[in-house]
Amino acid sequence: MALIIDLKPGEKILIGTAVITNDSQRTRLHISGDAAILREKDVMKEEDATSPAKKIYFLVQCMYLASDPKIYFDKYFGLIREMQNAAPTTSLFFMKINDMILEGSYYKAMKEARELIKHEEELIENVKRQSAE
Repeated sequence: MALIIDLKPGEKILIGTAVITNDSQRTRLHISGDAAILREKDVMKEEDATSPAKKIYFLVQCMYLASDPKIYFDKYFGLIREMQNAAPTTSLFFMKINDMILEGSYYKAMKEARELIKHEEELIENVKRQSAE
């Protein structure tokens, strides 16, 4: 079954290592095959990975796009150890993300890493609120 993606005018999509930019009108693509596919809104640039959770997302994204995802494992697992030590509540997220990575389900791991980013933002907001009191 093909993946169907609707692109807005000017929207970009990454398929494998190719960046495809839609022209000036809405387009529907039917994509079959095994290539890594990311919409522009799901792509995180390295310079935008400004927090530990965003760095995790970026590394999982790199794994998803890489021909050899294992080259990112050491950096990833080192970072999650640091983050779990600083915020133990992240452990449940990492259990899920790690299982997905070990299964080779990198796209699903990216989705869970987005949830981790939201959790991190909530933790930071709680600290700010407590500091203000």
